[in-house]
Amino acid sequence: MKKHLLAILLSTSALISTGAVAADLSFPHLETTGRGEVVVKPDMAAFSVDVVATKPTASEAKQAADQAVAKFIERLTKAGVERKNINSANISLSAQYRYPKDQAPEFTGFKATRNVVVTVYKLENLNTYLDGALGDGINQINNITLKVKDQKKYQDEARQAAIANAKEVAASLAKGFGDKVEGVWQIDYNTNDRPMPYGMRSAPMMYAADANSAVNQSYSDNNIVISDSVNVIFKLAK
Repeated sequence: MKKHLLAILLSTSALISTGAVAADLSFPHLETTGRGEVVVKPDMAAFSVDVVATKPTASEAKQAADQAVAKFIERLTKAGVERKNINSANISLSAQYRYPKDQAPEFTGFKATRNVVVTVYKLENLNTYLDGALGDGINQINNITLKVKDQKKYQDEARQAAIANAKEVAASLAKGFGDKVEGVWQIDYNTNDRPMPYGMRSAPMMYAADANSAVNQSYSDNNIVISDSVNVIFKLAK
């Protein structure tokens, strides 16, 4: 899979440490924030569809929504999508009313809404899955999110690039002030704050059945970016 490791001159910050942690350090030091990014071609995707059915009774609305979803799932599985990659558990039912001016609300029926999330591991087939969805009774296709299978591998690459960036900036700063970096004193890395892949040329897309819709785009031509960052406090040579 083609990838490109960015040179990380972007968005890098470095400063003489301040704040509560830095104030407690009695030796010469500096703090840098290293940032790294890896650009990769997507090889999988996830998209969600909504089916909405309004009928006189709750059972009729649910049945209509269930039938549309069942038809959609059947077509997907025949096209090669494994059932475990189709999540169709979400459903909601709500009473619907019309509100005439200066009159009491009028009950009009029940609305059933079902959401289906599909994970696609053959990106070249994504357009095929989308093309027939509206014909299966799906009201809307949305949130087409491009992904990469081996995210951990690229996340690790982005992390190593962030570490190298932090070290490079620290060495450059120290040299500029006529000093040298002696070693690492503290590493601050928040694993719960790692950015997820995002489309560089297209964020999650809405689908519409017209000639200029997302379905006519080549999804494999898009890139996704996986990024990481690390804060490091370096000791300076005395």
